[in-house]
Amino acid sequence: MKIDGLTALVTGGASGLGAATAQALATKGAKVAIFDRNGDAAMEKAGRIGGLGLAGDVSSEADVIAALDKTEATLGPVRILVNCAGIGTAARMVGREGAQPLEDFERVIRVNLIGTFNVMRLTAARMTTLEPLEDNARGVIVNTASVAAQDGQIGQAAYAASKGGIVAMALPVARELSRFGIRVNTIAPGIFYTPLLGELPEEARESIAASVPYPARLGDPAEFADAVLFAVETQYLNAEMIRLDGGIRLQPK
Repeated sequence: MKIDGLTALVTGGASGLGAATAQALATKGAKVAIFDRNGDAAMEKAGRIGGLGLAGDVSSEADVIAALDKTEATLGPVRILVNCAGIGTAARMVGREGAQPLEDFERVIRVNLIGTFNVMRLTAARMTTLEPLEDNARGVIVNTASVAAQDGQIGQAAYAASKGGIVAMALPVARELSRFGIRVNTIAPGIFYTPLLGELPEEARESIAASVPYPARLGDPAEFADAVLFAVETQYLNAEMIRLDGGIRLQPK
């Protein structure tokens, strides 16, 4: 699918992997809407790439509908959806204080898995009504999982489950949407240099980077964005999950 001139919606696009993706899509000529719970950051980032900033919760039906309505009215119908919004948590299922609070597990599942599905279902429903482009394509969806979906570490039960669910959705949803010319792919990043890791001491970051087989460094968000562009532009890539991790396999802890 040719990106130039198309409208793209990037959730979690105000920072980290989402921000790099929004920038890359804009550089390719897309009209980009950034949807993020941090509305001020979304508008600031969108202003720098000539896009549209939107505030909202990916797990809220009303917020997503409002974001899609405003995007369509301002930039045109969404042909490219990239789901990058997500949260992380680290807690043992049974810790010193006893069983992990159920609401902590539910919160991660709600944002990461249900949020991804919510934005995907509402956007795809609109994509199905669009006029087909070259090769009968109506749209493309790229979701963000994590290597934790396959290599979840101790304390990552909620996060790994949420990302594993995103991976598992790719095939059935891609199969369902194929008749409309809508592709669905998933990228599972490894350890990337994001604002969260940027808060760690340099020694800690170097230790983490050394665990990556090659290249022995943290991933650059721009490399994640390149993978998104590949998934969007490569029309024969469908129902796939791509690990982008420098060959790392996470240890139990």
